[in-house]
Formats: sequence, C-alpha cells, structure tokens
Amino acid sequence: MSIGEETGTGERTQAAERGVQPGPARQRPALLALLEARSIALVGASPRPGSFGQRMVDEVARSPARPRIELVNPRYAAIGGRRCHRSLADLPEPVDLVLLGVPDSALEQQLTLAASRGDASAVIFGNAHEEPMQLPPRGDPPAAGNRDPAGPPARPALRGRLASIAAAAGMELCGAGCMGFVNVARGLRAIGYVEPDPLPAGPVALVTHSGSVFSAMLRSRRAIGFTIAVSSGQELLTPAAAYLEYALSLPETRVLALVLEAMREPGRLRAALASAAARDIPVVLLTVGRSARGQAMVAAHSGALAARDGGWEALANAYGVHRVGDLAELADTVEMFAIGRRASQPGTAAFQPGTAGGHLAIAAAQPQTPAGQPRTAAAQPQTPAGQPGIATVHDSGLERAHTADLAEELGVPFASIGEPTLARLAGVLDPGLEPANPLDMWGTGRDARGQLADSLVALADDPAVRAVALAVDLIGELDGDRSYPGALLDAAARTAKPLAVLASLPSAVDAGVAGELREAGIPVLEGTRTGLLALGHLLDHANRARLSTLAATPDGWQPDEARRARGVALLAAGRAAGAPLLELLREYGIATARAEPASSAEAALAAAAAIGYPVVLKTDEPAIPHKSDAGGVVLGIDGPAELAAAYRDLAARLGRRVLVCETIPPGTELALGIARDPDLGPLVVVGAGGVLVELLADRAVRLPPVSEEQARRMIGRLRAGRLLAGIRGAAPADTAAVIRAITGLSALAMDLGDELAALDVNPLICGPAGAVAVDVLAISRRPQDRG
Repeated sequence: MSIGEETGTGERTQAAERGVQPGPARQRPALLALLEARSIALVGASPRPGSFGQRMVDEVARSPARPRIELVNPRYAAIGGRRCHRSLADLPEPVDLVLLGVPDSALEQQLTLAASRGDASAVIFGNAHEEPMQLPPRGDPPAAGNRDPAGPPARPALRGRLASIAAAAGMELCGAGCMGFVNVARGLRAIGYVEPDPLPAGPVALVTHSGSVFSAMLRSRRAIGFTIAVSSGQELLTPAAAYLEYALSLPETRVLALVLEAMREPGRLRAALASAAARDIPVVLLTVGRSARGQAMVAAHSGALAARDGGWEALANAYGVHRVGDLAELADTVEMFAIGRRASQPGTAAFQPGTAGGHLAIAAAQPQTPAGQPRTAAAQPQTPAGQPGIATVHDSGLERAHTADLAEELGVPFASIGEPTLARLAGVLDPGLEPANPLDMWGTGRDARGQLADSLVALADDPAVRAVALAVDLIGELDGDRSYPGALLDAAARTAKPLAVLASLPSAVDAGVAGELREAGIPVLEGTRTGLLALGHLLDHANRARLSTLAATPDGWQPDEARRARGVALLAAGRAAGAPLLELLREYGIATARAEPASSAEAALAAAAAIGYPVVLKTDEPAIPHKSDAGGVVLGIDGPAELAAAYRDLAARLGRRVLVCETIPPGTELALGIARDPDLGPLVVVGAGGVLVELLADRAVRLPPVSEEQARRMIGRLRAGRLLAGIRGAAPADTAAVIRAITGLSALAMDLGDELAALDVNPLICGPAGAVAVDVLAISRRPQDRG
C-alpha cells in the first residue's frame, strides 16, 4: 500500500470553509517545533494492520516525550480509541508538526491547509512526484480563455510549489522522500517505519539523505547511539545544516555523522562545520554521487581536476572533516569516536579515561592524509623514530603482515617504539618471538591472557603510541576461552590510552563478546581495512586540532583595491592569456618567466634579443587556450635562425600572434589553479603540472584564503610534491617559493574570484632557485553568471 492511500480525497481542503483563521504567532522557532514537537497531527492515520498510516500512528505513540497526537483521516471516526478528525481544519489549534502520510497527489492540498492554519512544520514521506503536464498536439488551438500567443507561464514543479508554500508560511519542512526523524535525546519519534524501541541513545547526531542508511545505522547493533537521527531526503526547504545547528545545541552531541549527496545552503553548512570544529566535535562525512554542475568547470585543467569532488574536498579540508569511502568505514569511524576514551595531549596532563559516548582527542604526527579526501594511499606507514602512530598486537604472523601491508597502502602510520619498550616486550614474549610494532605475540599460548595484556600495556606506555589495537578475529571460542576479552579488559584497567579491537572478518565477530567490550568503552572495528582507516581518522583528528589548520575566514579579507581593479579591467578586456596575465600574477607575488608578445618574425627576433637565448616560442592566439595540445610550443630555441624558422611554422599553422619567453631551468612541474564551485565559489587547486595535470589527477583543493601552513600541507599530500624534496641526487626545490605562489594565487582568488570561471598556472616550474610560472590561462565568468 502506498503512503496515505486510505486518505479520502473528498475532504474540504481550505481552512476558510470551516472558518479557521491562521493561528497566533508561534512562541518557539519552527525548527525547534519540528524537532521537539509537543503536538503532532498525523494526516493519513489508519487502523489497517501493515499500512503506512497504522505504522505512523504506532511509531509516534511510542515517543517517550508523549506529545499530543491528533489523528486525521476522513474515513475513520476513531483509531485505537483515539478520535480521528476528518480534516486538519477540524483541529482546534495549530500544531507543532504535521506528518503527511498521504499520496503525492494530495501533498499540495494538505500542506496548503497546514500552512493556512499556522502549523509550524511538516514531514513529507512521499517522493512528491508529479507527472509532467502533457502539451496539446501541434496545431491544436489554445485552450479557451488563453489568448496569449506565447501561452501561460510554466507552472512550477510540485516540489518547488511545496517548498514555496512552506517557506511563505515560515514552516520547516523535512523531506520529501524521507523516513522522518527520531530525536532520541528528547524522546520524539516522527517516523512511519518500524524502528527499534527503545532507540539506541548516545552521542552521535546522524543526518542522511538516504532513508536506507537511516535505518541501517539505527539497527546496526553496534555501540553507536544517537542524540538525533534525521532522514532528510530531498531537503525541499530545510537543509542538512539546520539539523546540524540543532544537533550542536544539544550538550549530548559529541560526534556528527553525515551522508550527503548534495550541498545545500553551503554558507549555513560551513557555519555549522566551523562550530563543530571550534568545539572539537568530530565530523564524519560520506558523500555520494557526482554533481552535473561540477562538469561545467572543465574548460580549464584546474577546473577539470576540481570538478571531481573538489568542492567536498575543499569543504572537508577547511573544517577538519573526516571523509570516509563507504558505510563500513563510516560505522567503524563513528564507533571509534563515539565510545572510545578521551585522551589529552602528552605533556599537558595525565591521560584520563573517558566514558562511553566520549570522543578521542589525541596527538599525531604530520603529515597525515588530509580531511578532504577519503584515505586511499600514502607513502610512509612508519613514522620517524619517536614520532606518534598506532600499535597493533596480533596472534597470527600472516595477519600481522597483512595488516602492515594494508597500513602502508592506506597511509596509517605505525609508531616507532623506543628501546625501553622493545626490552619490555622481550621480557613478555615467548623465546623466539621478535619485539616489534606491529607485534606477533603468539608462541606457546601458555599464558595468553597475561601476555596479551602485558603486550598491550607495554605498547600503550610508549610515548610514541597514541592508540593500541588487538588485531584478532574475535571469533566465538568453542572451548569457552576468554583470553582475548579478558586481556583487553585487564589492559583497559592499566592504561588510559585508547584501545580497540581490529577484527578481520565481520561475520565471524562474536556479538556477545563485542557487546561486552563496547560496553567497557573498547570499540570493535569490523574489518581490517575499515578499522585501520578509522584509526587513521583518530590520528588525523588530533593532528588537525594541534596544528590549527582550519580555514581562515574570508570575512576579514581586505583586497588591494587598485590591484583588484587592474585585474578586473584585464579580464573585462578579454585577455585570457599572455604577457598581461603573467604581469597580473607578478602583482600577487608569483614569479613568472619574462614574456614578450610579437606578431611578426622581426618583432619576435627583437624580443628574443632582449630576453636572451635560449628562448621558448608559444602561440598567443586567443582561440587556442591549451598551447601544447595544439602543437603551439617550441622549446630550446638557441639562435635567430632557429627562431625565425619556428615563427614561420607557428604563423602558418596557428596564426601570427606569438609569445617569446624566457627559458626556465628544468624542475618539478606543478599546476596551480582557481576553479569555481557552483556552491562554494572559488577553489584553489594544486596538482601535478605540465602534460600530466589531468592524466595523474593528482591534486589538493582548498577554500581561499589559504595560509602558508595550509599551502605546505597541500604540497605534502601530492604524489608530485615528493619530487620537490629532490630525488636521485637532484637538488631540492625552493619549497618556500612554492608556498608563496600558492598563497599569492589564493589572494588572487579572494580578489577576483567573482570574475573568474577558472584560472590555470601551468606549469609552475619549481627548482632550487625558486618557483616560476611560465604560462597562464584565465576564463572569465559570463555577466549573467555573476552574483
């Protein structure tokens, strides 16, 4: 049965028909009325077993807060002993929340009625689908009364009409296409689908566009409890950011979990994420789908790079958000933050055990995988001596090696433990076993519980270790042996550092033992890969807090008005490339190769004489944005004869306009760019340069303004960035100059971002003597696209 199928269509729909006038001004904000509703109208209520209307009544009635419930359906006089009204218009006063369990065809009618009554908020469970209007066949006369040759204005789609109705009335609107929400902290169930009773309570606030994720997380049988969980669906009006604002107002909220496929009201979302970051509340984010709007940015190389999820990456980098790659990683990471112990920074205070529901705040070494992208690979799993990381204890040599392989692939660092710890482990292990991290401790099994506990504590006591995991299968032992859980509980009593189980096979995890450990504040991570990723997020979280790398606010940015005016004029004149744009880069502190325009062989020769051989000759035709792709770049021209021949070739093939450019010594080539995200505005993009820019798709993306420390971390996460340190005897590049170029481009993005659709600096040649831009391309925004 479809939602609300039993609701009659003959009920009177206008409040005026029953003399009902809009109610008095609400005493509470509409969002609070939605999420803490004290009075709820259930439109489409039903006594029919198994129907959506029946489930909706039962679920709301289970609310511990005991809101006043008003049932609405013209087919019934009473349901379950409660009076049932024929229409919303029959209710004596406005309600905080209206649940619309009605067919899509009745949504507009019912929401209009709720708005006219002064009801504060509504949930739309249905998809709000409307069949498109059928146009009359070509040649048919217009309908009677339509004398406009152009026809009537197009009617907004149903979803747009619903949003307009609610917005005009000052209502909040959850959905459409959603499961509703549960406010566990305040005892409210606003759902029409059967969920656990009681609901799992804890520190996590979940906002998801997916109804299936909503149910899966509520029913996961893990130690993940919620303050509030919202299935926000299509977010016709009330965005995810609004639910985050509310969740952050609850003192019980200590972790935010987000599953989003679109970025709505990005300014509001940024403010909520900034608030979470300021309060050191971890945010775990899974994004899905690819925005069609992002593909509009591919006119420039930097835009092509940023179009692939660049907006989400920049947002996450700006606010220390932990991005995950799938739901399994989401669950492991959320559990790690939700039930693990609190821990202070070494050297500031003694480590203190926390309680279930706390979150972790631990130190970690840089560099770490940045927040902006799901962790996939990194070069160094082992930190330098004495630098922090994780430690793992194993009962299998093969699984130990497998874990080490995965950690290297994922960039999760093992701590380099000190000699005292190695000696201590040697005293614990059976003869023939090697003290190390990761540690295989299984020998004879003579005292498994004691050896395990002593190994865990010895590693935890090492200053470089920030978290310890017992990497075992945690299977149900057929002989009843409890060495593993007993060792973990013993270790937890002897150390305040975070402990976890790193299970390799989720289906083999003993649910009873896992529940016991979770109750004691020991997360059970259900998969080697996802568990290592969760441990990596744990390390990253404290590292971000310690380094204070959150985005600088653009609010205090003071542009150089004269410089900005020159840039605006240059872009308005249509100068998409060439010497004038290189000069603009120099105004922003970016070193550039000397370049002189020419439109004849004689002028080219004179320019080369002024610059000095060898020179580079490039086409400067405005219609050729990517010079190399068109065969429009000639390198290493050593003299006048060679230059004259190269000019004749370019002029014949591509056009007379050229640039004669200084030759820059070879170095690591990077690409710097500005790409405009449709939600967030300008993004700063750094990636591999030259012809590899799109082939490697190796990039880091940030929201401007970009600080020097943020620029350094952008370089550090690039595969190409490792070349800057020098390899195979090559001298290292001037990293400070590269950082100046990135921050200079960030300043340009702040000043001119509204004027630009994209800008490329490619390549930026980075060597011991500096970082020099040798080519630049700008694509101006069309006037109609500017705010």
